[in-house]
This record gives sequence, structure tokens and C-alpha cells, in this order.
Amino acid sequence: MRLTRRQLVIGASISGFALASPGLFAELAGGTAAVPILRTVPSSGESVPAIGMGTWITFNVGNDPYLIESRTEVLKTFFDRGGSVVDCSPMYGSSADVLGKALNALQAHDQVFAATKIWTADESATRTQAESSRNRWGVARFDLLQVHNLLGWRGHLETLKEMKADGEIRYLGITTSHGRRHDEFARIMETEPLDFVQLTYNVLDREAESVLLPLARERGIAVIVNRPFQGGALFRRVQSEPLPPWAAAAGIGSWAEFFLKFVIAHPAVTCAIPATSQVAHMQENMAAMYGELPSESQRQRMAAFVRSL
Repeated sequence: MRLTRRQLVIGASISGFALASPGLFAELAGGTAAVPILRTVPSSGESVPAIGMGTWITFNVGNDPYLIESRTEVLKTFFDRGGSVVDCSPMYGSSADVLGKALNALQAHDQVFAATKIWTADESATRTQAESSRNRWGVARFDLLQVHNLLGWRGHLETLKEMKADGEIRYLGITTSHGRRHDEFARIMETEPLDFVQLTYNVLDREAESVLLPLARERGIAVIVNRPFQGGALFRRVQSEPLPPWAAAAGIGSWAEFFLKFVIAHPAVTCAIPATSQVAHMQENMAAMYGELPSESQRQRMAAFVRSL
């Protein structure tokens, strides 16, 4: 498969990081050569890293120079460790503007798989909102545009199909969160030519396993997972708990890896998009993209353990 320019840049970043931090990479990869976990977008065959980055709340910091600089460091860490998929939305306040400033500061436009959403009840405003978001990010075009929480999805999807056919975007999709409207979501997946869906899935919120994830595999639709940490609630649930002694056998070295590897080990999942405002947490998140993944029996043990707490 021919590598895209973005994939070459990501590969160079990973190689540079491995040379700078051989001990960390050996640890991440269990003593073997570090290879990031990639997933294939079914509609194109393109490979993307299995851990992406969300920006809800964390990048909504207004014009504060110190906070913008700190988020730029978070984004740099994400790219340095092989990430590419970054997700945003017009409903996330200043997140798109902060993201644009960070991308400019890092000169990282070739590294980002730019994914955002259309979020307006005005079904005739698809292109207007997309152009506004594009200017805020400072990208030439979006890789992925998604209809956020199905708001005005019929009209927006029709326009997104036209935009994809015209080369204005590369992929189109729909999103849901917090387990909302799964029945309608499934009907759209069954009838529309979607490249991506985005949905909530984590070690406790597993409703998507019954219909949406199997349907995505059947229909050849890539899956982005939001709220893999349940908005931080999973960390609060385990804050006084050590990792179970059997976690190491599943390739897990932190609670962040525990929660993320549970998600990306599902065969239908393409990419999980945790959000963070801290470099140290980003490092833990990206560690989940290396090493072993838990087996299905290990995943069931992980879920049972968290439910028992």
C-alpha cells in the first residue's frame, strides 16, 4: 500500500522518538521493536493510529497564552508518539481556535488527520459551518466531517456526500454520545454510505456491542470511540485501586492503558479519542497504542473487575 505524506511524517516522528527514548520504547513494546497499533479505514484501506485525541473541554481555554502553550505541548506529545486523528466540534467553544494556533506553532498540518463535526439545525448551513471550522483550524481541508449527534442529519449528509464527491473532504460520518438514539443511528448506518461513525464505548458503557459495533463491521464502517474514560469517571472509580496483578499479562501498565486497550482491542474499533490537558496523561494514553492487546477473555475479565468495584 502506498504511504500517504501524513503516514510518512508520522513514521518519521515515531522513529525520532524511538531514538531519543529507547528505554521507554523498549518498555512500551515489551522489549521488542516498538510498532504502533494501526487500524484500517474500510472504505479506503488507509491506516490510522488506534489512539487519537479529543478536544472537548480540554482545548476550550479561550485566549489565555499560558493555557494555549500548554495545550500545544499536549498536541506535540500526541504527534511525537505517533498520533494523528484529532477530533473537534463547533460546540466545543474555543477548542478549534486553540487547535489552530497549536497546529501553526508546531507546523504540524501534515501530521494531523483533521476530524470535526457539523453542529447546526440549519441543514442549509453545512458548507458555511465547515468553512468556518476549516479557517479556525487552518487546514487546507478536513479529512473527516461528521454530523454531530444526528442534528439535521438528512440535509447535512446530502451536502457532505457532494463535498466528498468534489474532493472537499475525504470522509463523512455521523456521531452520537452518551448512548443516545442508537436505534436511529443503526438505521442510518444501514442505509447511508458512511465512512465513519463515532459513538460512546468503554469498559462500563457497552451498549454499542449489541448492534452498532457488529453493524459497523458488517457494513465496512470505521468506528471512532468517544468517552473511553467515561468523562473521567472511570479514573475516579479506581482511584484507590492498584492495577490487578494479572493486568501485565494483558499488556497493561497503567489505568489509562487498561481503559484504552479494552476499547481498541474490540475488532470493530478503529480509533479511540481520549481527551486530556496534561502532557503526562497524554504519554500514558499513547502508551496504549504499543505492545500487546488483551484477548477477548481478558477483556471480559477486565470488564468484570471494573464492575465489581
